[in-house]
Parts: sequence; structure tokens; C-alpha cells
Amino acid sequence: MSEHWLQEPEWLWNLPEENQSASVHHWIQQLKNIKHTPDMILYGAPISRSSISVSGASLYPTEFRRAWKGFATYNLDEKVDLTSYLAADAGDVAMHMTDILLSHQRIQETSKYLAKHYPSTTLCMIGGDHSTTACAVRGIKEVFSNETIGILQLDTHLDVRDPKELGPANGTPIRQLIDGRIVKGEHVVNIGLHGYFNAKQLIDYANEHNIEMVTLKQARKNGLNKTIQEALERLTAKVDRIYVTVDMDVLDISVAPGVPASTPGGMTTIELFDSLLEIGKHASVKHIDFVCLDPSKDSGVAQTVKTGVYAWLQFVTGRILQSGKR
Repeated sequence: MSEHWLQEPEWLWNLPEENQSASVHHWIQQLKNIKHTPDMILYGAPISRSSISVSGASLYPTEFRRAWKGFATYNLDEKVDLTSYLAADAGDVAMHMTDILLSHQRIQETSKYLAKHYPSTTLCMIGGDHSTTACAVRGIKEVFSNETIGILQLDTHLDVRDPKELGPANGTPIRQLIDGRIVKGEHVVNIGLHGYFNAKQLIDYANEHNIEMVTLKQARKNGLNKTIQEALERLTAKVDRIYVTVDMDVLDISVAPGVPASTPGGMTTIELFDSLLEIGKHASVKHIDFVCLDPSKDSGVAQTVKTGVYAWLQFVTGRILQSGKR
């Protein structure tokens, strides 16, 4: 797999212990060691040099894995044992120290490779900044060129800033995909927008390209779970597969110190967790990423990193509920 820019993750913490299946870091397996097709493959895209602001988001894939030790594999609320779900870790995409475009190309090639060789497997990317989403979707589109891709975006921002001005930065991924005709604007639903964090010209671009903008105020009034369900149903009626991107800045600043662009008025952790459970239940969702979390800015107890892991586990729980493997 080295020719596809994947490097093995640090697995030194995965040492033999009693009751190995009881902890997440014992449940996840390295992809190279799995003989059967996994239900999910996760891989890291540790880049933050393309971030508009100074960010240590490149650290997140490693800290994400390290936080697994703090979580059991049993979901008490849903009465689901995660070990029935075969999840594999493919490692991290090797990033070039200075060449952002080369690093982006490697992410695209890796997502293409995984989508081609594991077409029925749910792919989960751990970023990295939000520029990685455009790379991953382009790689998937290369494999499923005859299929239409829809995007469900949980985000405080539209991320449709102009790449001609900023380059392929973290504020541009959705516009990259629309302008590049990889995804149609009408096939993008953004849930989580609120307040004073998107300039008028960005709203104008979104309206011009028929991006569906659902403010957090609207979602709460309608019911967040219902809003997520309805958005997925609308997308399913129009596209062949859905890519979900979770920008962790959708969280309220009070609960996400490790997110450089977090804002007042964002989602609570419970709202995010409930949203990911609903998303995981939907069969049309084939791909997901979690981006824009900077462990270097997190609290001493790593509360944002742990929130990100919890959100991912909620998605996995939803996958199990959807597949009936519980």
C-alpha cells in the first residue's frame, strides 16, 4: 500500500491486555492484517498547511487514535456492541513537508485507491483541515464516475471562498467541488450555519448555485434529528451516494476549545452526537470525514478530541443499527 501514500499508524499502544475487546483501541485492526472485507476503513489526512489561519489540525489523526483508550466498545444508550462491526485502520496519507498541492494529490489518490478496492466499505477520513474534503471527494468521483455524489455538510461556514484568491485552502472545498463540476450545488446541504460568520458574497454564491442552507436556528425549531433525516431523504432522491463532512467548528465555542474557528451559538455536543447517530443509520451515506480539530489548542483533558471520537463512535453505532449487526 506504500505506493498509494499510506503510512502505518502508531500502534505501539495496542499491546496485549486482558479483555481486549472491551476497549476501542483493541477493537480496531490494521487494514493489512484483515483477511475479510471490512465494514469501515478509516484513514488520516494530517495536513494543516493549507489552513487560512494557523492550525495544528494535522495532529488530529494521531490524537484521535490515542484517545481510543478512553472508550469502551459497548454503547449503553443504544445497547450496541461495536465489536460486531469490522473496522480497519489504513494509516495516514504521507504528507510532503512543503508541497501542499502534492499532499492534496496524495489524499485524492488514496481515497481513489480505497474506493476502488473496497467499493462496498464505508470510508472515513480523519483530517486535517477542510481542504482534505475536496481531495477525498475528487478521488471517489474518479472511481464512481457515472454516479452522482451529494454532500451533507455539518458546518458553521459555507466554505465556498474563492480558490482563485486563496488557493485550495480549507475555506474553499465546497466551491472547489462545485466549480470543478464534481458536485452540483443543488446536491449540497449545509446544516449548522448561524450568526455572523458567512459574508454576504458567500451567501450569494450559495444561492446562485442552489446550495441548501439550513441554519441551526431552523434545525432546532424543526428538530435536529428530523432535519438530518429529511436532508438525507432529499439527497437520496437526487444522488447515488452521499458524502458527509463534519467540520468540528459546527460545535459551540464553549465545548470546543480545540477548534480554531469555533463560534458562539454552535451545536452542543449532544446535538452533534444525535446527528451522527442519525447519519450513520442512513444507507445512502457511503463516506464521512471529521476535520478542523486542532489538538494543540485543546484543553488539558483533551475535551475536543474526545468529543470528536465520541461523535465518530455514534456514527459507527448508527452503521450497526442500519446493518442489523447488533
